[in-house]
Amino acid sequence: MKILRTDIPDVLIIEPTVFTDDRGWFMESFNEKVFANKLEALGLPAAGSFVQDNHSCSRRGVLRGMHFQAQPYAQGKLVRVAAGAAFDVAVDIRKDSPTYLKWVGVELSGENNKMLWIPKGFAHGFLTLEDNTHFLYKTTNYYNKESEGSLLWSDESIGITWPVMDAYIINEKDKQAPKVFDV
Repeated sequence: MKILRTDIPDVLIIEPTVFTDDRGWFMESFNEKVFANKLEALGLPAAGSFVQDNHSCSRRGVLRGMHFQAQPYAQGKLVRVAAGAAFDVAVDIRKDSPTYLKWVGVELSGENNKMLWIPKGFAHGFLTLEDNTHFLYKTTNYYNKESEGSLLWSDESIGITWPVMDAYIINEKDKQAPKVFDV
C-alpha cells in the first residue's frame, strides 16, 4: 500500500498494491493494522474502527455533496470506486484548521483502484464521470439524521473546480444546501 499526501496533509490518497497475472488481478482493499501503522508513521491520528459501509451506484453526471456529519456523529471516511469513475472532493470545514475551506479533488476509478482517506471535520462529495459508477465508503461513525449537514457544491468561497459536463444531475436537497457563510 502506497500513501500519498495531498495539499491538505490530513487527507490521503491510498494506492493499494495490485497483483496481476493471466487470470486477472487481486488487491487487499483494506487492512486495519497496515492502515493504522501508515497513519501513525505520518504523525496522523488513528482513524478508529470502521462501523458502517455504504455503497451507491450512479449514472454519469450525478453530483452528490457536499455532505458531512456534525459532532457527536462526525465521520472519517475511506472512499473508493469499484466500477466506473468519479471525481471525489473533500473540503476542510474545521474552523481552527490552517487549511480551513481548502479542498482536494482526485479521480477515483475501478481502473486506478485509488482510495481517499477523509478524516472527521470534512465535507465530502463526488461527481460521477461514467455510467454505472459504484462508489463505496467505510465510515468511522454511524449516520445520524439530526447531525447531517451540507454545503452548496458550487459555493464560490470554496471554489471547487468540478470537471465540466453538459449538465450535472443534482437532487433538490443538494441544490438548496447553504453556502459556508450562511451556516
